[in-house]
Amino acid sequence: MEPDSLPTEVILTEPTRSLGKIQLDWNPQPGHYLDLEGKTYTVLERRHRYQLKSGRYRLQKIALYVQSARRPIETSTIDGRWVLGDATCRYNARSELIRCAVNPEGPCSECRFYEPQEA
Repeated sequence: MEPDSLPTEVILTEPTRSLGKIQLDWNPQPGHYLDLEGKTYTVLERRHRYQLKSGRYRLQKIALYVQSARRPIETSTIDGRWVLGDATCRYNARSELIRCAVNPEGPCSECRFYEPQEA
């Protein structure tokens, strides 16, 4: 079976529970945001389960592990990928999941800890 024809189980990590099985027309990866039933979630992990059938492994199940999130307002790009917050700041984590160590909730604008990144 092709990944886009399989239902994907969405599993909330805290508290651990299934949010249901859905059909997706795209392949969300860790760091992407997923809107489901009016709520936004961050994809933390994507797992594939395979089954050996007739001497070949076939994709049997896809699971997305997610956590509740708010869609970020501030994003920037580094080497063609999106990161949270202002990428020019020294403290930016350069991650799709966390903004920075000193002000993880943001916003970056007017942050008192801002220091330009040294080249």
